[in-house]
Amino acid sequence: MKPLIILIGNPAARKSTTGKIDHAAAFLRDKGFGTETCLTEKRGDAERLAHEGARKKPFLIIACGGDGTINEVINGIARSDTPLAILPLGTTNVLAKELSIPEDIRGALETAISKTPKTVSLGKIVIDEAPLIGPGGIPEVQAGDSAGYSPPAERYFCLMAGIGFDGETVHDVNTSLKKISGKAAYIFSGVNNFLNYRPDEIFFNIDGKAYSGYCAIIGKAGRYGGNFRATPDANLAEPSLYACIFKGRKRSDLLRYIFGIIRGSHLKEDDIVYLKAADIEIHGHAHIQIDGDYFGVTPARLSVEKDALKIVY
Repeated sequence: MKPLIILIGNPAARKSTTGKIDHAAAFLRDKGFGTETCLTEKRGDAERLAHEGARKKPFLIIACGGDGTINEVINGIARSDTPLAILPLGTTNVLAKELSIPEDIRGALETAISKTPKTVSLGKIVIDEAPLIGPGGIPEVQAGDSAGYSPPAERYFCLMAGIGFDGETVHDVNTSLKKISGKAAYIFSGVNNFLNYRPDEIFFNIDGKAYSGYCAIIGKAGRYGGNFRATPDANLAEPSLYACIFKGRKRSDLLRYIFGIIRGSHLKEDDIVYLKAADIEIHGHAHIQIDGDYFGVTPARLSVEKDALKIVY
């Protein structure tokens, strides 16, 4: 019997098409593998399909799409023996960049079938209430309206959690515009949130010590938003998080932080707290995004899940 590779694809990802996924499956069959292709239709499908696929004990599960699709697949197979490989077909492909996985189909697939899986650690986040997701992956009501929220939820993340401005920007992204323009939808949302920036103070308990600020990036990996490095010391192999807390409240402060991240000089600022962490509690009210997808609002608790995933890179 041929070793089975399951491809889980998101045909709505900006660069992704069913044709590319079909091409990938044909390439793998030519290499002697059996293949099974599963396409998502809505948010949550990739996680469900990955969980069901892992029961078949495949040689690999390949996530075909962007970082959001990859996050869902990770949540479907974390703590299992099924290795994850990546075919980057999304808008920014941050995890592929982090792991130096080629962004062309042939290169990514050659990596998937030739490299030995490595065990990595993941971030884990728990919030008191999660948004109820409606058709198209859109929260049914705005954050803070309790009628649209469900009981406590937890998820794994492999890149980062963005708290405050970052989370609110993702929350407000126009999904129709994202399908057409990709990154431009995030830029438009970011500019709009910048112009209306009036953040509440957020409080952090990090490994027993108290901090405060107005937004934060909690990194499990070094890269952020592409090739920028908001938490440059973070890596998947290390069982730790890196917290970058921004203490300034003014728009001018936020602009300085943004340009600092672009230049790679933000950690030199006096009003940024940057430290290695194992456990983080966040109090106050702020939006949260994880791995580029909206998740909910604080309070939240973040920790590290050591050796939680096998990934090929």
